[in-house]
Amino acid sequence: MARLLLLFALALLLTWLWRRLRNRPPRRPAPPTQAEPMVRCQHCGLHVPREEALGSAPHWYCSQAHLEADRAKQDS
Repeated sequence: MARLLLLFALALLLTWLWRRLRNRPPRRPAPPTQAEPMVRCQHCGLHVPREEALGSAPHWYCSQAHLEADRAKQDS
């Protein structure tokens, strides 16, 4: 009798798993992300995203300190 109950429980478990896996929505691949344009700091050479960089083409800077240091160097 115990064997019969065990087989019945196993059949119910397998049926439940089969239905769950069969009704799962298909996976959609993640959309490709766009790479941000990077620029090189004129002072130290660090590459930073253009959105975060200071200055304008062709002179970009990674921080306010480097922008001011380069301006001071150009004024001398």
